[in-house]
Amino acid sequence: MFSLITAAIAPGIALLSYFYLKDKYEMEPLRLVVRQFIFGVLLVFPIVVLQRVFSSWLTFPYLDAILAGALLEEFFKWFIIYYTVFTHVEFDEPYDGIVYAVAVSLGFASMENFIYLLNNGLSIAWIRAFLPVSGHALFAVVMGYYLGKAKFTTRKKKFLLLSLLYPFILHSMFNLILTSNGIWYISLIIPFMFVLWWIGLRRVKMAHHMVYHANSKNMGFGQD
Repeated sequence: MFSLITAAIAPGIALLSYFYLKDKYEMEPLRLVVRQFIFGVLLVFPIVVLQRVFSSWLTFPYLDAILAGALLEEFFKWFIIYYTVFTHVEFDEPYDGIVYAVAVSLGFASMENFIYLLNNGLSIAWIRAFLPVSGHALFAVVMGYYLGKAKFTTRKKKFLLLSLLYPFILHSMFNLILTSNGIWYISLIIPFMFVLWWIGLRRVKMAHHMVYHANSKNMGFGQD
């Protein structure tokens, strides 16, 4: 059981540590990051129930992958972040959105990973780490980046919408690839993950640039 727990949560903890330590200016209180991670863990249980209900209605597998998978998961992660930390005093720079979103998402991914490995064994742990766990982290980077933009620019509604829409689109594409079979799966998933990492790391860089721009010029956060 110890090996199972370690294999299930180690990728999530490693990725969370990576993005947490990427904060160049002011690291977030660890207690808040841990709290968001726990919220993500607890979020698995109501989502699983809702997914079973949705899946009983959606007999077409690709529609199930988009609505019961991507939409439900990204919406509830977004909901938790928005209502528990978006207005918190510690959310005081754009990169903070990435940290908190990644914490919630990797809490969710770690619990989901534990349940999956419990049912299917440890032999696929490395595949789970490379695909679903890192995928959840990178969807969250995009979500957190636009939440940071929403908080620190005047176009709040636009960026709040994008903070949900873009992760949903990326997650839907990811799920659709996983739902496909044979050569399509092999030929698409690896380049997709490389592109996803490129998108995520670019959003990290852009969030840091917004903070640097604000600190150096004292003109508020960028509008682009």
